[in-house]
Amino acid sequence: MNWKMNSMFKVGMISLGCPKNQVDGEALLAKLSAAGFEIVNRIEDSDLMIVNTCGFIEAAKTEAIETILEVAEYKTAGLISSIVVTGCLAERYQDEILKEMPEVDAVLGIGGNADIVKVCEKALVGVKTSFFPNKCNLPINGERILSTPSHWAYLKIAEGCDNRCSYCAIPAIRGKFRSRRLESVVEEAETLAKRGVKELILVAQDTTKYGADIYGEYKLDALLKELVKIDGIEWIRLFYCYPHRITDSLIDTIAAEEKICNYIDIPLQHGDKDVIKAMNRVGDAEDYLLLLNKMRAKIPDIAFRTTFMVGFPGETDSQFETLCNFVKTAKFDKMGCFTFSPEEDTPAYDMENQVDEDIKRRREEILMDIQYGITEESNRSRIGKIYKTIIDGFDGEKYTGRSYLDSPEIDSGIIFTSDKPCNVGEFVNVKITDYDGYDLIGETV
Repeated sequence: MNWKMNSMFKVGMISLGCPKNQVDGEALLAKLSAAGFEIVNRIEDSDLMIVNTCGFIEAAKTEAIETILEVAEYKTAGLISSIVVTGCLAERYQDEILKEMPEVDAVLGIGGNADIVKVCEKALVGVKTSFFPNKCNLPINGERILSTPSHWAYLKIAEGCDNRCSYCAIPAIRGKFRSRRLESVVEEAETLAKRGVKELILVAQDTTKYGADIYGEYKLDALLKELVKIDGIEWIRLFYCYPHRITDSLIDTIAAEEKICNYIDIPLQHGDKDVIKAMNRVGDAEDYLLLLNKMRAKIPDIAFRTTFMVGFPGETDSQFETLCNFVKTAKFDKMGCFTFSPEEDTPAYDMENQVDEDIKRRREEILMDIQYGITEESNRSRIGKIYKTIIDGFDGEKYTGRSYLDSPEIDSGIIFTSDKPCNVGEFVNVKITDYDGYDLIGETV
């Protein structure tokens, strides 16, 4: 199939799961666009739909399957001709997808992403494809068509994971940890800045391990020192930082560089040492508090985001209470919580003393209730303060935006008014006057 033939076809995508998978989806769209396909936003406008799936936990798998089946209804109705499934669910379950969902025309493992054009061409002429080359063939450089607003973007600095947490299937799905060359990351960041991106969000399975496989030492701080030099980039935000790899040098770099948001995402998962050990992770509540206090001493206004898992096999009431007390003491600015999901091919899948689902859900509710109280107290303390705010939207009456405290898509934000017209992507100063739940309320000054 040649370029002129490709230019007759329209391709849409639904991308599920984490920002890292979203970046992969953006790279797929760029390859298709370069080959002559027209990229569209609505299912009904497309000839071929790509479902870029997540397969991390049971809820994500369920969402992916439901999405594929919903898209299949459009095919059954004759509104689209082909369906291609990519991403983690495709890599994990491979030929099972074609067997269980015959409406799907192609299933592509992550190692085959570079071949997306050929796979789509085959699907459009009725050729079924199942292609799963080595997952380490997944391209980690290259052009992207951004699916985020024009003023912010994710920047993936590494792929894969070597941490082997006992509950996690990501190493099996995504392969070994592999960093991008520093020069490659900086070059992409420069390209994004020229396209109008003002905020970069650095992502990987473990951003703090960046560079160790290539350079023999952690290089996240060195990378940040290069990124802050780029004209047009005003904010750099860090996701997925493992606590035991947050070095003094990294802390000093965050403290010293104005462009690096005083915000860090550290998924801690638990506070009880025995649960953490069973998770095959490092540390406990005491270690984590020492780290948080060290960072707060050097960066007094730093905001911490974290995620916890409740209901891990064997988690007792006492161990859950340890986690609750840790959350009360640490006072995280942002916190997420999810219940343990037993995943095939992980050590925790068939561990003894699995926790009852009702107990898991109740513990999740309790922990989020504790966090809501902390958030209320924090929001109350911000009334009267002024924050540099990036504008994300306008509904005709009020603007929505974020300070350094808030990451897009996962955190809350600021709802505010302005006497003067403002533009999306613009930075303004907002004085906080009130709060509503997790959101702050304000006005420009």
